[in-house]
Amino acid sequence: MAVDGFQYRALYIYTKDLEEDIDLQPGDILTVSKASLGFKEWDEERPELLGWLLGFNERTKQRGDFPGTYVQFVGPVRMAPPPSQPCSQRPLPAAPGPEPQQDVSLLDLTEQFTPPETAPHTLVNLVEAIEKKGTHQPTHSTINIWPDPLTVSLPPPEVESGSDVGTLSECVVRYLRELPSPVIPPGVYPDLQAALQHDLAASSSGGRELSLVLERATSVPLHHRLTLQYLLTHLGKVGQGSQLNGLDPHTLGLVFGPLLIRPTLPVKPMKAKTTTPAMTETRILSDSEWYWGEISREEVNEKMRDTPDGTFMVRDASSKLEGEYTLTLRKGGNNKLIKICHRGGRYGFSEPLTFTTVVELINHYRHDSLAQYNAKLDTRLLYPVSKYQQEELVKEDSIEAVGEQLKVYHEQYQEKSREYDVLYEEYTRTSQELQMKRTAIEAFGETIKIFEEQCETQERYSKESIEKFLREGNDKEIQKIQSNSERLKSRVTEIHDSKRKLEQDLKQQATDNREIDKRMNSLKPDLIQLRKIRDQYLVWLTQKGTRQKSINEWLGIKNEAEDSYSLVEEDEGSPHHDECTWYVGDIKRTQAEELLRDKCDGTFLIRESQTQKGSYACSVVVDGDAKHCVIYKTDKGYGFAEPYNLYGSLKDLVLHYKQESLVQHNDQLNVTLAYPVLTQTLQQHPR
Repeated sequence: MAVDGFQYRALYIYTKDLEEDIDLQPGDILTVSKASLGFKEWDEERPELLGWLLGFNERTKQRGDFPGTYVQFVGPVRMAPPPSQPCSQRPLPAAPGPEPQQDVSLLDLTEQFTPPETAPHTLVNLVEAIEKKGTHQPTHSTINIWPDPLTVSLPPPEVESGSDVGTLSECVVRYLRELPSPVIPPGVYPDLQAALQHDLAASSSGGRELSLVLERATSVPLHHRLTLQYLLTHLGKVGQGSQLNGLDPHTLGLVFGPLLIRPTLPVKPMKAKTTTPAMTETRILSDSEWYWGEISREEVNEKMRDTPDGTFMVRDASSKLEGEYTLTLRKGGNNKLIKICHRGGRYGFSEPLTFTTVVELINHYRHDSLAQYNAKLDTRLLYPVSKYQQEELVKEDSIEAVGEQLKVYHEQYQEKSREYDVLYEEYTRTSQELQMKRTAIEAFGETIKIFEEQCETQERYSKESIEKFLREGNDKEIQKIQSNSERLKSRVTEIHDSKRKLEQDLKQQATDNREIDKRMNSLKPDLIQLRKIRDQYLVWLTQKGTRQKSINEWLGIKNEAEDSYSLVEEDEGSPHHDECTWYVGDIKRTQAEELLRDKCDGTFLIRESQTQKGSYACSVVVDGDAKHCVIYKTDKGYGFAEPYNLYGSLKDLVLHYKQESLVQHNDQLNVTLAYPVLTQTLQQHPR
């Protein structure tokens, strides 16, 4: 028979002094019976006033005494009756004082969760805790946008249920403020500003333009979009209770607006063409052999594979914020990611930031151990991964031999890609099934409670009825009551068995799902390496003037009736040769989409990029919708991605992709640059 009790969570490490004590580790859950406390109502929420408590450690399965000063209240619970044992009457040890904490930098949103999950775990736990307590509750008079980091810390994966709504709300605010990059990336701000002006002009639009910008913007990563949707859904619920909590949409906008869209200072006008320290620092950093610029985490892992401890390289941070970088260091056979912080013109790994440049920071730790920053990193930056000493991948010396090897690598890449796609589909499917099974187990638990209550009720009333029918000698009714009781108990047993089987299936499927995830992660480096090698072979063949027909044959792509290169040579009258038919200069993304509206697939234009200054953007119609991709301008030439930045002018690029599909750069862009948007010949190609 269950009795009332309470649960507490250990805050500090406690090593037992006497045999009747129990050890504690932070996070341990302790169960204490209500009868053993003997206190006034609500005193259970202040265990430091209760002295020594007698309870059960759910982790170690030990029962004994522990100090109330070392734990915090979690909540009430039903528990099995404990054996009778008096509590200790010793003096209480004082709670350990707070230790100085180093700033813990949050990971970028793209590294905090994996779709089909809808939002980061920390944010989900906070929001669920707030909604469980009730979004109608007042959160003090206002939400503190800049809470004290010493008093409001980011919660662990399990949010403390004892926290009030105000504290939880401030944790949400601090979480958003501490993200390395805002939920809405800066690259989409110009489009949002234009959409806002449009919505203000058309008062009946109801913010539709803003919504469309966020839905269609390719510069908003999927993780950011999912997080924004999740947060706005929660804020909508909060706003519905504004009469009780005082948080109407306007107030919520004032609080969360600067957190979701972080305003940037306007760029100072240049007085003269002089070399500033910042420009010098950028140039020196770019020239450093260990600085790789914008390179993915997977590519870094590939370059650092099988390297000795002390190997290192620096790349731009995934947040893409100016001045932020990531140092990758090999230690203990693993890659350690270390954020290089930047504030007030100074750099470092943690406060106080003392180095004036990234180069100065790296040079310091090439001579001094990182142990002074982190005791576990007892090594120096010994071996830079040099971008100037990369191995030449193409070994063959004839076009035919290179082409045949390209075919081999391309087939290997396609085989690995198919294997990865199968695993991804399986991972997505099993993730959804796991969620359904967790929901079903919760439903089983509720059903079992109902049936057990029915059993208790029936047992209570059956006893009285059986005694009555025994006195009357009515064996038939007695048999009927006993039969009903047996059927009900049998049903409860069946439900318990079904729940137990489902829990076993869930455990096994969760294990299988983790294995699938491991296999996917193990494939990623192979995919990156194969694609890198394949692309190097493609570039080599292109630079040698190999005909596209031959390249297509090696890649297994069906050729048109005529060779694409001969078409380019013969079609001198093509409108593509006239830049005025496709180059539109400095126009906004929304204006480009308006020009391409109702145009046939393959209609395109080239414009100046709004987000990548000095580069360009290609807007092209695919499946009836306008898609956008950046054209990078580098020292080697123009192109959509490395190593394809080979074209001497935008015109050369347009003429090439008039014949070649963009699908090699983006699977969603299976289209050629067929029809310049401003040419009159578009009328001859109805959609």
